[in-house]
Formats: sequence, C-alpha cells, structure tokens
Amino acid sequence: MGNLIERKGFNDQIGQTFNIPSLSSSGEIMIPGMGRGANPRQMKQMMKKMGITTEEIDDVEKVIIRTGDKDYVIKDAQVTIMTVQGQKTYQITGETSVEARGEGDAPEDPFTDEDVEIVMGQAHVSEDEAREALRETNGQPAEAIILLISGK
Repeated sequence: MGNLIERKGFNDQIGQTFNIPSLSSSGEIMIPGMGRGANPRQMKQMMKKMGITTEEIDDVEKVIIRTGDKDYVIKDAQVTIMTVQGQKTYQITGETSVEARGEGDAPEDPFTDEDVEIVMGQAHVSEDEAREALRETNGQPAEAIILLISGK
C-alpha cells in the first residue's frame, strides 16, 4: 500500500518513520480509491451512501442562459445533474458563445407551433390570426378558439 520512508528533522525528532501513500510514475500521490485509478463502481457506491446521485441528459443541442443584456449560448452541450440532499446542481460543458441582447428582442411566445396548428384547424383561421389569438389568451388554445369563433 505505501512506502516507508525516513524523514529527519520533522518536529525536531530525528529518524522518525512515516507511512505515506505510493507515488505514481509521474510523481502524483496515489491514495487507494481516490483520484487516478479510482474504480468507477466504488465511486458510485460511495456517492450513493452519501446521498449523491448523478444523471446525464442525452441529446442536448443547446443551453441558453439569458441575463438582462446577454445570452450565454452553449452548443452541443453535455449536461449532468447532480442531486445532493435534494439540491440539484447542473454541470454544463460545451462550445460557449456570448451574444448581446438588443432592446428590441421580442419575448418568446407562450405557446408552441402545435398550439397554432390546433387553433388554425379548429377555428378555420390563418396562422397570423391563430398566433394573435394565442397571444391575447396567454397561450391557451381552447380560449383562443373560443375567442376566434365568437368574434366571427
């Protein structure tokens, strides 16, 4: 496990023997079960005992962190969620760019393209009319359909 060495002059005691961990060929200290050479299965077991879980999110294309004046865009992101005592931490890696946000950036619509298609089909209106009705009803398709049908 470790090498025994003599270290002189430590705490004014000469010739005291210490047990220290082995050194790797690159000079790094190797502690069993830690760092390089750690068994991933043992690490998972230790994490589980401490109540730590990790989860990978697959097929993430882009992560956007939006602030008041900038967008931090992370493309081809690898996202890991680590949960410790109920608190989730997100680790995101990928190709990052920072984009300035203009004053004229329109807010995102509170509805999906599928919502637009539903309203268009049920109320027999154009895409623009369906989008406008969805904006007026805060993205509620049923309310938008009622609004359009009652307004005819």
